[in-house]
Amino acid sequence: MAVSTIIFDLGGVLIDWNPEYVYQHVIPDPERRRFFFENICTHDWNVEQDAGRPLAAATELLVGEYPEWESEIRDYYGRWEEMLGGPIHDTVSVLQELRDRKAQRLLALTNWSAETFPVALSKYDFLHWFEGIVVSGDEKTRKPFADIYQTLLRRYEVDASKAVFIDDSLKNIEGAAAVGINGIHFQNADQLRKNLLELGLLG
Repeated sequence: MAVSTIIFDLGGVLIDWNPEYVYQHVIPDPERRRFFFENICTHDWNVEQDAGRPLAAATELLVGEYPEWESEIRDYYGRWEEMLGGPIHDTVSVLQELRDRKAQRLLALTNWSAETFPVALSKYDFLHWFEGIVVSGDEKTRKPFADIYQTLLRRYEVDASKAVFIDDSLKNIEGAAAVGINGIHFQNADQLRKNLLELGLLG
């Protein structure tokens, strides 16, 4: 397969982000913390911000529904930067090798709030290695919906059949496949390096 473009997801692949870094202190009891993530600040609630819902509106929505959890809810975005664990260095090293080879275009496609993404952009120099980054919050949609992949393909004039997309979410890989983009389901940097070597993209 001739690959001309490599597309990276960011969170969970190149950047460590985990609300546990904050909430292990905010809600020390593991059972109570699990309840909070499963019933209050849920995954489904968070991804709506990735798709463009304002953080303030999302916060007030939950505070209105669960006033007894107000302090904990406000910490989600009030202390969001503390949820960043930093670069996933082994994967950043793979990205560096790809950048040095200059054999493929490098793009990124991320589910990320438009309000918080500038924080990551200012903190991590390697984000500036990409030719372009499509941020879901800016596009008012998100992976795994087809329109966000199509936005990237159109904006950067990418041939889907000659692109490889790397993401830690199988659902997002399947979304890419639905529009004709080949995928690598990310597990860790060693596995990614092996997959890229097999495709002749490292060596």
